[in-house]
Amino acid sequence: MDRLIYTSMTGANHTLNQQATAAHNLANAGTTGYRAENNAFRAVPIFGDGLPTRAFVVDSTTHADFTPGLLETTGRDLDVAIKGPGWITVQLDNGEEAYTRNGSLQVSPNGILLTHNGLKVKSDRGGIITVPPETRITIGADGTVSSVPINPQPNTVALVGRIKLVNPPENNLVKGTDGLFRLKDGEEAQVDIKVRLVDGTLEGSNVNVVHEMVSMIALARQFDMQMKMLESAQRNAEQASEIMVLRV
Repeated sequence: MDRLIYTSMTGANHTLNQQATAAHNLANAGTTGYRAENNAFRAVPIFGDGLPTRAFVVDSTTHADFTPGLLETTGRDLDVAIKGPGWITVQLDNGEEAYTRNGSLQVSPNGILLTHNGLKVKSDRGGIITVPPETRITIGADGTVSSVPINPQPNTVALVGRIKLVNPPENNLVKGTDGLFRLKDGEEAQVDIKVRLVDGTLEGSNVNVVHEMVSMIALARQFDMQMKMLESAQRNAEQASEIMVLRV
C-alpha cells in the first residue's frame, strides 16, 4: 500500500513544482530575451531495509530552452539583438560575469553603459564601458560602441569600446534565480568574434504561451489524479483494517 503512497505523494509535490515553472514562464512571456524553463522528472528507488520495492519521484533537471525568440524592430539606437547564437556579457556588483540576451541598453548619468535593469555591460578587454558626455551612441554588428559628439562637430566619431560577446556551449550554461546565465565551472567565457548584433532591434521571449497554457491544464489534471490515488490508498488501508478486525 505504501508503494502507491510514495509514488503519488512525491509525484503530486513535483507536479506543483512544474506548475510553478509554467506560471513563471507565462509571467515572462513579454520579457526581452527570456529563455523558458523546463522540468524533467524520474523515478528513483528507495534504498534501505525492507524498502526494495519503493520508489519516489525526483526533479532530475531544470534546464532552459535555448530556442531563439522573435526579433522585434524598435528603431532605438541602444536596442540590440543577437543574430543567432551568442550572449551579451554583463558584470555584476560583486565582479562576477554573467550572460544575457536582453539587449535593451541605456547610459547611466555617470556615463556607464548598462542593461535596462541596471547591469553593467562588460568590455571585451575586461572592465566596463563608459561613454563620454554630450554624445550619441551607435553600436556596430561586432559590438563596437562608438560615440558621435552632438555639438559642435557631429562628424567626429570616437571608438568607446567593444561589448564582450560570447558563445559558450549551451550544455555548459546554468540559469540563475536572477534570470542570468553563468558557466557551470564558474569560469569566464572567451570572446567569440562570430557573434553578431542587430541594432535597433530586440529579441522577444521564446515562451510559447499556448503550450504553457495547455501544460498548466494538463498538470492540474495530473495533480487531481495523484490526489485520487492517495484517497484510494487511504480507503484500501481502512478496508484492510476492518477486515483484520473482523478476523480477530
